[in-house]
Amino acid sequence: MAEQSTGSKVGAALLWSSIGVATAAISTTVAAGFVAVQMARRIVTPPIDREEDVRILSVGDETITLSVTEDSVTPGQYSLWFNRDTGHARVGDILDRTKNTITRELIDVDFGDIERARRGRLSGWFYVRPRDLQEPYENVEVDTPLGEAPAWLFPASEDTGRWVIQVHGRGVRRSETLRSVPVFHEAGYTSLLVSYRNDGVAPDSIDRRYALGGAEWRDVEAAMEFAIERGATDIVLMGWSMGGATVLQAATRSKLAHVIRGIVLDSPVIDWVDVLDHQGAVSHVPRPVRWGALGLIGKSWASGITGLAEPIDFSRLDFVRRAGDLHWPILLMHSVDDGYVPSGPSRLLAEARPDIVSFEEFDTARHVKLWNYDAPRWTGAITRWLAALPREVR
Repeated sequence: MAEQSTGSKVGAALLWSSIGVATAAISTTVAAGFVAVQMARRIVTPPIDREEDVRILSVGDETITLSVTEDSVTPGQYSLWFNRDTGHARVGDILDRTKNTITRELIDVDFGDIERARRGRLSGWFYVRPRDLQEPYENVEVDTPLGEAPAWLFPASEDTGRWVIQVHGRGVRRSETLRSVPVFHEAGYTSLLVSYRNDGVAPDSIDRRYALGGAEWRDVEAAMEFAIERGATDIVLMGWSMGGATVLQAATRSKLAHVIRGIVLDSPVIDWVDVLDHQGAVSHVPRPVRWGALGLIGKSWASGITGLAEPIDFSRLDFVRRAGDLHWPILLMHSVDDGYVPSGPSRLLAEARPDIVSFEEFDTARHVKLWNYDAPRWTGAITRWLAALPREVR
């Protein structure tokens, strides 16, 4: 075989080099697309397993020692789930801390064998079952568009016609909202703690996917109708995390909005794009991939990829831009150290509508753990806000 000229060798090298670059680019694009698809699916799919991110190092009669995490070192009182959520305990004050350990008060073990537990996770629930509150309640069913959805009804001491409907966040259940019952009971409100589609208690939608509030609001509207049939004359909607996005949708889209007296938001999602972009950045997902995932969720042609029956309209879920559509008194509580849902959009909404929004900005507290961190302040804020509400529905 004749020897190749220098020019031919250089040409071949450049050819293979360009092919290599092109192949790498294609591979990178394919990988980015794969990550975007996975991220899109994860956003709208209800989680099954939850990470047990804290190690249980030792358990005493009234103490428990945990590894150091952002949640475990935060003051307050919390739920501690262990053994894959088959066990539950309640922990309180911090008693001691070293570089790698945190010792807290062990308030109670509700169920499960904590002595053998090695890992767990802290949550803000604190109360798990309605009977934990030692208040009269009923198990009721709300007739939603998808079928009967279980709810807990805590009646007021006397019939005032004032109700609050509690809407929990993403990936959790109505137990999250039990913390709110005493303060509303004290103010003369009947509390209805609802379940909604795809939360593991209420009926599933056909696609079994979250609409991030864009469809769940219909179940809140059904709860409002239930309350009216039971004698409610005015209703406060309270939403936690994604529940905040959901009640804002209900307020601005429901035919029953005329009975809403006010809205309370705890660590709410005010702008989903901001939240999902933040969470992707924390997970070190490149920005083009993050925006690609959001693009998929918002496109009808991508339903086969995301599993969504209908695309999600993020502009409709953005209440920084839609601040002008709100006209109810709003108590908005959020922590700058939330860690999951950034407080920036909450602050922007408060700045845009100081005429209706009372903003309680916390620090230190983690996501939906404001009551856990500072119950007196949280309770006081709600009590004062309720007392200041106009006497009649606007």
